[in-house]
Amino acid sequence: MSGAPARTLLLWCPDWPVLAAEIVDGVPATDPVAVLHANRVVACSERARAEGVRRGLRRREAQGRCPQLTVVDHDPGRDARAFEPVVAAVEEVVAGVEVIRPGACALAARGPSRYLGGEEAAAERIVEHVAQTCAVESQVGIADGVFAAGLAARDGRIVPSGGTPEFLAGLPVEALGRPTLTDLLRRLGVRTLGDFAALPAGDVLARFGFDGALAHRLAAGRDHRPLAVRQPPADLTVTADHDEPIDRVDAAAFAARTLAEQLHERLAAHGLACTRLGIEAVTAHGQELHRVWRHDGLLTAAAIADRVRWQLDGWLSGSNGRGGARPARPTAGIIRLRLVPDGVLAQAGLQPGLWGETGEERERAHRALSRVQGILGPEAVVTAVLGGGRSPADQVRLVPWGDERLPARPGPPPLPTAEPPRPTEPVAPDGETGEVRAGAVTRSGRRGGVARSAGAAPVPPWPGRIPPPAPAVVLPTPLPAAVHDAAGEPVVVSARLAVSAAPARLTVGTGRPAEIAGWVGPWPVDERWWAPAEARRRARFQVCLADGAALLLAVEGGQWLVEAIYD
Repeated sequence: MSGAPARTLLLWCPDWPVLAAEIVDGVPATDPVAVLHANRVVACSERARAEGVRRGLRRREAQGRCPQLTVVDHDPGRDARAFEPVVAAVEEVVAGVEVIRPGACALAARGPSRYLGGEEAAAERIVEHVAQTCAVESQVGIADGVFAAGLAARDGRIVPSGGTPEFLAGLPVEALGRPTLTDLLRRLGVRTLGDFAALPAGDVLARFGFDGALAHRLAAGRDHRPLAVRQPPADLTVTADHDEPIDRVDAAAFAARTLAEQLHERLAAHGLACTRLGIEAVTAHGQELHRVWRHDGLLTAAAIADRVRWQLDGWLSGSNGRGGARPARPTAGIIRLRLVPDGVLAQAGLQPGLWGETGEERERAHRALSRVQGILGPEAVVTAVLGGGRSPADQVRLVPWGDERLPARPGPPPLPTAEPPRPTEPVAPDGETGEVRAGAVTRSGRRGGVARSAGAAPVPPWPGRIPPPAPAVVLPTPLPAAVHDAAGEPVVVSARLAVSAAPARLTVGTGRPAEIAGWVGPWPVDERWWAPAEARRRARFQVCLADGAALLLAVEGGQWLVEAIYD
């Protein structure tokens, strides 16, 4: 914290929260506008100030002074997003920019003043470039240190080198931006920054604490830290323009190889690896094509070239628009090809596999399936992802190959297993929560029953779900069935889940009856009872047949259905 503060240039955009609301939400900044946070004005437009609106006023008082006032809620995210183009415009002229807050950014003035012809010329150049690029009015202040440069920017002033303490001495203590400290200093008779800076530093620390000591340093023109400049994001995108439109696969393969090598070299220069690749193409007729490829390992130059070639092959070999499974072929050749590394990470951050990078067999399978996707589209190859749900069909989500394997619903936590009850003994539901204590069919020593343990939650996330193991085959359309008891009478499940008799025979469709060797259930499900049009109530059973087959049955509205088959 010692040493003279660096010469600092600070760009300030007046009333930035109001301008951000205009840029993002379209609220005219030329109208009387006020931005409110916690029911108080934090920023207002010039017309609102002309009507008497000031920062710190309550909403009702501000609207009383200006009945036409447009009120906008304070949104720091909106302010930051709108300010990013301004920072990018400043970085086009100078380097080493630090964002102080949305609406203000600072940089060291030494470099720009040298290659732009002095501090005043640098300030004019930056303000003009921001106005032309972003259509935003701004002011620049230059002084020794960020704090003094921010105050100088309010008046668009350049404080001579070494004159910062004198410049700050005549300013009121309100310039510190600390209302509590300012009020206390006023009551103690300290009214200017010069008066505050004249106090002994030790006494200030003992009386006002660390924050007061920091404010004391700022009042004396001594910044507490150097500039923390940001590093602009590297432009990793590679683009190739072609005078002759590419409409043949062999020409596309050559262009893909050249562009892939450029992208790989650019990534390697920054020590990065690509895990998600965006491929963009523009045709001679202005048609824009885009596809994102994912990969679970390093995308080498050859891997990038393969994916670009496969994608171009899929686009250029598409259908002619008269039907077919493939997407429609572009009406003209490709004149621009662009590769965007959509997902990058440090090259050292990928863990190699046990037998190499990702395994030769896995890589071959991935390349084959990815090529099918490039020809037929991403939905042509899908994989199943298990998640939460009450029925086996609800627990499965099909995602395209290469996409993130995220379930559609959160899955339940694992539950401990327990011994199943006797196969011929129906199990009643547990209270009114819809949870059921039940076991499952046992076959070949396998047990699929679950029960609550002493430490488990009283209501699981998916009450009424089928306990593990999951069935091997889930039928897309349940098959109608009939269940009879030993006397040949149909088995009926009452509204209170009472089973009329033990199931003895099962007939699926028009097939022959099969003997039931064991059964367990029911698991009741009462869904969306509050919406009569969508309400559904059913009960499920697991049955084991005499021939060794195991099925998942459901009874709904008196009709028995086969929902899934166990392996």
